[in-house]
Amino acid sequence: MSALLNIEQLEFAWPGDARPTLQIDELRLQAGEKVFLFGPSGSGKSTLLAVIGGLVRPQSGRVLFRDQDLTALRGARRDRVRAEHLGVIFQQFNLLPWLDLKANVVLPCRFSRARAARAGNVGQAAETLLDAMGLPSALWSRRADRISVGQQQRVAAARALIGRPALILADEPTSALDSDRRQDFLDLLFAQVEAVGSSLLFVSHDRELAPRFDRALDLTDINRAGLAA
Repeated sequence: MSALLNIEQLEFAWPGDARPTLQIDELRLQAGEKVFLFGPSGSGKSTLLAVIGGLVRPQSGRVLFRDQDLTALRGARRDRVRAEHLGVIFQQFNLLPWLDLKANVVLPCRFSRARAARAGNVGQAAETLLDAMGLPSALWSRRADRISVGQQQRVAAARALIGRPALILADEPTSALDSDRRQDFLDLLFAQVEAVGSSLLFVSHDRELAPRFDRALDLTDINRAGLAA
């Protein structure tokens, strides 16, 4: 069985840096798998997600998504693959503050017809996800900058999940929450990831969360750039 995501001989350096941030020989993620990736601040966790998401291009190596090499695609095609198949939960959530909750959730479907088609009735799909994430209907028409941080986090998760993307990338999504709220958020996230059949690559420095995942990886174990540093 081929992996959903397969990284091979990856090397990435930010412009002007003397050393690469990432040197990864291999990383695989199977369909439906929930993987916890941890490492200290500055170890390249967010950079790796940016490479997988096609936001930056590595100097060498391949990022295979469903056996398609994302690094070989031109910008517009790479953006299309990201819009159709990836859901991203950013560390700072990146909600549009002037839009209401429902309008924020449906945004990915505005950029991908395939994703909108998978969602079906896009508005209803957004409402279903908001409800599943524990956000009552009284909040759905409220501006995103007028709800709590924990609520914003759940809106961001609903936005990432709409249209059943194959892969969810989560970048430190629980960093602003206390222990109880972290666990509650994971309960909600896992339930929805499993409901839509997505894989999850969850990046964090908080190792206490690791036992809840199918597999945990220490980035410093697979990133030779970190060893060189």
